[in-house]
Formats: sequence, C-alpha cells, structure tokens
Amino acid sequence: MDVDFCVVGAGFGGLTTALRLKQAGHTVALLEARDRVGGRTWTETRDDGLWIDRGGAWIGPGQDAIYALMKEFGIASYKQPTEGDAMMFVEGKKYRYNGTIPLSMSPWAVANIGTVFLELTQMCKQIDPHAPWDAPKAKKWDQTTWAGWLDRNTLSKPARQLLEHSVAGLYTSAASEISLLFVLYQMASAGGPSFVLGVKDAAEDERVVGGMGAIHRAICNELGDSLHLSQPVRSIAQDADGVTVRSDDMVVRARRAVVAVPVSIVSQINFEPMLPMDRSFLQQRMPSGAVYKIALVYDEPWWRADGLSGQSFGAGSMASLTIDASTDRESPAVLCVITEGPEARKMTKLSEEERKKGVIDAVAARFGEKARTLTDYVEQNWTIERYSGGGMIAHAPPGVLTEFGPSLREPCGRIHWAGTESSAIMYGFIDGAVRSGERAAVEVMEHEAMKVAP
Repeated sequence: MDVDFCVVGAGFGGLTTALRLKQAGHTVALLEARDRVGGRTWTETRDDGLWIDRGGAWIGPGQDAIYALMKEFGIASYKQPTEGDAMMFVEGKKYRYNGTIPLSMSPWAVANIGTVFLELTQMCKQIDPHAPWDAPKAKKWDQTTWAGWLDRNTLSKPARQLLEHSVAGLYTSAASEISLLFVLYQMASAGGPSFVLGVKDAAEDERVVGGMGAIHRAICNELGDSLHLSQPVRSIAQDADGVTVRSDDMVVRARRAVVAVPVSIVSQINFEPMLPMDRSFLQQRMPSGAVYKIALVYDEPWWRADGLSGQSFGAGSMASLTIDASTDRESPAVLCVITEGPEARKMTKLSEEERKKGVIDAVAARFGEKARTLTDYVEQNWTIERYSGGGMIAHAPPGVLTEFGPSLREPCGRIHWAGTESSAIMYGFIDGAVRSGERAAVEVMEHEAMKVAP
C-alpha cells in the first residue's frame, strides 16, 4: 500500500491525526494492533442498550479540543450526577461531606491540605507546559519524588494520606515512583491543581452520550477503508524518500509516519535506523502503572435515595474510588470502581472470584448491603492490556524529564509522535490525545510542504 501518510495506533491521538490528514485531502493508512479502536478508551454496548466506558470516560472545563470534535460530529454530552454527599475514609475514620474535601476533618488537616494546595498552585505557575524541564527549579524538583515532597510539606497524617493517594492514583503508581516535576507538569498542563484534584467547578464532570464509542464511530465512518484493524506494527524503516511500515499482514509505504501509541510501549516497534539515543532512553524510562476499572450494574441508583452522590474514597481498599457512572438513561445504573497502583498490583494476584468478592465487600462496607444487589459485574484490568502498557497515563520517575523530556514531541526524521503523553496541554487526558493528533497532522503536512529532510 502506498499512501501519503501512515498513522500507527487508533486511540484518540491516532484517530484525530488520520481524520485531519484525510480531511486535508491526503491518503492515509491507520494501522491498529487491536481488533477495535479507542486505545485506552473503550465503550462496550450491551444487548439491553446499556453502554459502559471501560476506559477513559470523563470530560470537563478547558478541554476545548474534545468538545470541538464532538460538536463537529453532532455528539452531545450530559452532566454526571453529582448531587448528594461524598464519603471519604482516612486513617480509619469515615467522613461524609459535600464539596471537595471533608471540612469535618480536624482543622489542622484541613489547613494543611489548603496550604499544600496553595503551594502547588504557585509552583505550577513556574512551569511552562511546553518545556517543564526549563523551569527555574526543574532539576531540584526532578530529583524529588511526590512522596518525598509530601514528607516535607504535610504534617497531618490524614492530609498526607489524602494527598498522596489522590495524586499518585492518577498515575496508577506509588507516590515514591513519581517525580515532583512530572506532577507539577501534568497539573500545569491542565491549568493547575484544581482540575487534576477535581475541585468543584473545575473537574471533569461530563460524559459523552453513548460513551466514547460514539466519537470513535463517527471518526471511523469518515475514515472508511483507511482504517486497518488487527495490524500490530512490527517495524518502521525510514530513508531519504519516506518510511516503510510493516505489520504481519501489511507493508505500507508513506512519506512520513505518525506513531500514536503509549510512550511506554513504543519500544515494541523495531525502528531502522534506530531512534536517537535520547528518544530511545525516554521510552525505556516512562512506565505506566496498574489499574482496574470495574462497573457495578444495578437496576436503579439506590445511593441517591440515601442522599449520596456515589463518590467515595478509601486508600488501601480494593475499591479505592467509586463514582456514579450511570448513563443519561434512568435505568440501569452504574457505580464505577477504580483501584490503582499498589492495591491494583495486589489484586492481579487474586483469582477473578476473589477480586469480585473483595470489591463488592469493600463497596458494601462503605454503602451498605444494597451494594450487593448488583445485576452485573464488569471488570477491566488495564494492567495486562498488551497494547496499552499498563495504567491510563505514563509517568516520569525522578530525573527523566530534565534528561530526556525534550524528546517527547521532537520528530525523529520522518517519524512524528502523537498520543496524550506527547501533549503539552491536558497531558494524560482524552483531550490531550485529541490535541496531540491535531498537532501531529499539522506537523507532518508542514514538514512535507517544506520538504524537511530526515
């Protein structure tokens, strides 16, 4: 197959890249390893019409790219139900509250959380999301882990537990694994800690009607036979005139390639010649973590009658976080359970039945016996997804961003990069993946128009 451009990976980054290139009049081949599109988003639609987002699902303020894509295809969104109280379990104590944090915690803990939040806000202002490694204190922050920084800045044990798990959980890893500079970069890319920590009026609080699959389908309809599923790319060779992309069943010749797979698994592809050293080392040093996303399906959202929002948090539990993930229909209802990092790694060692029992027991201990009346249990273990590489966001351990960060978006000859990890804005979010696709499409067209040499 001979085309203008080849795109590898049909998550939101690859889908958007291929869409924009085709809309610009170019021929495109989009190769996807799985038998489905969506990457780390995946909507399962059941026979009864219920759709469940088994991966990324929420959108919110400031995510203009994903909203623009939805508007382009006439896809609506709806507000996730949030009325009622949330629950938090910290240091063995239960807090029922309305808002962002339980103000019924000790005044010392609340004050400590507020101080840390203000400090993070000020630190984020020093970060240029396009070049966080150039921040005045970049090296110092990159030599510090998120856990180490919390050791020095949280004096309240409840505050420490809440902040450690609420942030490290986003990266599906332990706080000791994550660079402070990376945490600040990711927060700054979303406008600061308010959005990342889910502060009211700044959090991802909307869902797509029909799930993320509604967007996938619209894009795929426009791409037509440019999309090729079940084609894991094995090698990409580049020369002075173009690139040759090979899967088990296809050979694609193109002027340039856009690789839009998670940075943690790019090394599964054999590049010829080898990628520049910094890019190769970056890929070796940006891992993903472990995460389970589980849907508990009920006939009705019984927690609302109890005055609860469905949101709860308990560090160290097999149900770390619960969220009301019901659709825009009144029935059935869905309570989403997300467990990340060390707890998720422990869960992988259990049998399916042991995990199911542990999760339901944890939710019932929190919400009461009604939690046992579920009609279905849908478990998604992203940790073992070969073409995801683990959790929902790749993170940078200490020392990585300042040494190898500039390689995140830098083209390697005729090979360009997309995917949420390559986005300077909304890093790690679906919106970031869409933005990366928009950027990559413009980038390859501009390079080709200027005849930029490899």
